[in-house]
Amino acid sequence: MTWYRFDGDRNVLCINLYVQPNARSTERAGTHGEALKVRVAAPPLDDRANQLLIDFLGKTLGVPGSRIRISRGGRSRHKLIEIAAPGETALRTVREWEQG
Repeated sequence: MTWYRFDGDRNVLCINLYVQPNARSTERAGTHGEALKVRVAAPPLDDRANQLLIDFLGKTLGVPGSRIRISRGGRSRHKLIEIAAPGETALRTVREWEQG
């Protein structure tokens, strides 16, 4: 199983994430089991880490933050992110990430 899937019927990109808060910088960090690992340079207080995660994904994938939502795991390190209408750039980027 891969850490992402595209639901063509709903036009939604779903990404399983493992998030490491309080990191030195915000960046992709390979995989963690069946999830993409992302380090976030914010504490998990007051949703700061979640907001920085959404901002990072939006900038990296070329998608407005308003189209990105945490559908599962808002208070956990294991999260399911849904990106509505991701577009070709986002899909191409996650495929490149998967290939290394």
